[in-house]
Amino acid sequence: MSQLKRKWAQHWESLCHRFSKKSSSIPLNATISSSSFSIQLINPHAIEVLNGLVNKNYNAYLVGGCIRDLLLNITPKDFDITTNAHPEAVRRIFKRSRMIGRRFRLVHVVFGREIIEVSTFRGPHHKNNNHSENDHGRILRDNVYGTMEEDALRRDFTINALYYDVHTQQVIDFFTGIQDIEAKRLKLLGDPETRYREDPVRMLRAARFAAKLDFDIDRETEAPIRTLAPLLQQIPGARLFDELIKLLLGGYGLKAWHQLKRLNLLPSLMQDTALLIHNNSQVEPLILLALQSTDTRIAQKKPVTPAFVLVALFWHAMIKQYEKFKKTDLLDDEAWSLAEMAVLDEQCQRFSIPKRFTSFIRDVWGLQSVLLDRSDKNVKQVTKHLRFRAAYDFLLLREESGESLKGAGEWWTQYQIKHPIPAPVRFKNKKQRFFKNKGRK
Repeated sequence: MSQLKRKWAQHWESLCHRFSKKSSSIPLNATISSSSFSIQLINPHAIEVLNGLVNKNYNAYLVGGCIRDLLLNITPKDFDITTNAHPEAVRRIFKRSRMIGRRFRLVHVVFGREIIEVSTFRGPHHKNNNHSENDHGRILRDNVYGTMEEDALRRDFTINALYYDVHTQQVIDFFTGIQDIEAKRLKLLGDPETRYREDPVRMLRAARFAAKLDFDIDRETEAPIRTLAPLLQQIPGARLFDELIKLLLGGYGLKAWHQLKRLNLLPSLMQDTALLIHNNSQVEPLILLALQSTDTRIAQKKPVTPAFVLVALFWHAMIKQYEKFKKTDLLDDEAWSLAEMAVLDEQCQRFSIPKRFTSFIRDVWGLQSVLLDRSDKNVKQVTKHLRFRAAYDFLLLREESGESLKGAGEWWTQYQIKHPIPAPVRFKNKKQRFFKNKGRK
């Protein structure tokens, strides 16, 4: 293990040495500060990408959240790079790369399972005609390239408009990003209303950063949010789902939820859930417990799935539909199945939830009634189900939130103590499953 670490350190030092031979081009109208973090905290793959771009006579910098997090002593999840090289040029330099994005083209440089994202300096909207927006001001296409200074203006918050020159080991700040980090203040660049209209997701990002970093949102930055929140309904489902997962599964889901409520973003994000919370005091406690449980698991470095939070988010909406269908001539099973489909179909239109998550949700919902039937035959069958543990955990949350389930949660807890249940066998692929079943015959 020590040899591997030594080789990795030597590789990193070699990259930094090659990079340091290149000259840097730092704008004169920016504030230059010596970094308070060690360069060794930077991902060597990011150094390698920077080195590759500089070797081809391009300017390249680390940018955004990774610099912010390093200044806050937080380990960055991603290291993003910005450069004056256009996407096609970046793609030619790095063979193991791919271009993504329609709204703004990016390049993903691939290192095994790790990805370094490279963007080109963005320019102002009016710079050329390769830009379009809808009637509400939301930008639809934005492949407009510019200078580093112009790119800084296009960033969302001051704390994300930070650049890092690996050669000089200095942070480049065009605005008040470092001051705002020190003041724990979240401030939007430019006119807030215009920026939110350009991209309504910035309102969700404001809620997320405030929750994640424990920052206060600047008064002018917060002022238009409650009025412009309905613009979120125009955002494509896939992007909205991605933002929802970042909000609720970042380890600060409970804080993010409270920010969504405080900023009145919840009705525009999840209208039915917000309405149920308003009309039924039993709805929100279950959601809060699910978020708290997820935050705890993340803090303990245990695996989590977005589907479990979604189980809780949409549970009461499904029950409401079920009660509605029960009033017809449908059998209970039919009413339950139709209720599941009705709620999930509606939510999939809103959030583009992947099928692997909807199947998980239906399994956990379906097992709730099964867990209440504690006959010997049923107990043996349900404990073999792949989703038994998740269904049991959700059952406990339902009881803790105030639902009366006649002690089912405690019964299942005691049962597992007396009869330890082995973890279900998980197959990596269909081929493994085929040969496993063939061996049983």
